[in-house]
Amino acid sequence: MRFFKNPNINFLKYRKLFVSLSITLIIACIIITLLEGIEYGIDFAGGTEVAVSVSNPLPTDKIRSVVTKSGLTGVEIKSFGEENQFLIRTMESTNAPELISNSLTKAFPNEKVTIMKVDKIGPKIGSELRAQAFWAVLLAVIVMLIYLAFRFEFIFGLGAIVALVHDVILTFTIAVTLNNLGIFNLEVNLSILAAMLTVVGYSVNDTVIIFDRIRENKERHKGMNFIKLANLSINETLSRTVNTVATTLLALLSLFIFGGPVLQGFAFIMIIGIILGTYSSVYIASAFVIWYLERIKKIDLESGFREVIGAKSE
Repeated sequence: MRFFKNPNINFLKYRKLFVSLSITLIIACIIITLLEGIEYGIDFAGGTEVAVSVSNPLPTDKIRSVVTKSGLTGVEIKSFGEENQFLIRTMESTNAPELISNSLTKAFPNEKVTIMKVDKIGPKIGSELRAQAFWAVLLAVIVMLIYLAFRFEFIFGLGAIVALVHDVILTFTIAVTLNNLGIFNLEVNLSILAAMLTVVGYSVNDTVIIFDRIRENKERHKGMNFIKLANLSINETLSRTVNTVATTLLALLSLFIFGGPVLQGFAFIMIIGIILGTYSSVYIASAFVIWYLERIKKIDLESGFREVIGAKSE
């Protein structure tokens, strides 16, 4: 199905504007992240996380007051799923579920208190998992760079990596910012890490599709300047991009709406990542290649494609 018939949109006309907006947004999100800090989930912070439900909805403040008086330290409480369900996190790992259950039962004798799940992890393991998560994302980026350097000329591979780093930084910092503002519960845990790694693969795949079309059009339209060639390639793959993004977003929206709190964080990160990945494939990757050829290689792109580094032939 084609949403566009022979589109002729000059995407790269406003590349400098969009690159400036991306840089501004990245700087702003990084500053907010540094100022507000990162909220790690039980996977990375260590401690005990207990999901409880009571027979009737109760104010979160009352639950917090009761649990704090039980003697647990570092207590954090959030709504979890339904109005009568709560997620209680504490730095203590010994007898935390029993203390929470007993204190709530004593404070609310008319309510039935049920422990839904308990997650425990030591602080040393949490620290190791944070380090492993960082290296996992970094290794994924390096492997993608090696693959693209072999598939394309180095500058095209570097352009794809610049777009990929753009997506990873923005997706992560936007998630941290929204979590700090209390808009969504997006604490950094293994589910968020899985979503980030999926975004890495999706972002590169979308960029490779466009660069592949540039390589094909280089042979079909000899002498065409690179900016026109890149615009042509983006337009020719536009229907494919829209189809892929639309169907993927529909599935992710279903997960976000109906998947419950366990899947909502993963789905939301994927939604942000896919939107940013599509945007960067169009505006960031090709814009970086143009900037490199014009500023570093000192090539006049308006004169034609003869002197421009192209993708390797198969």
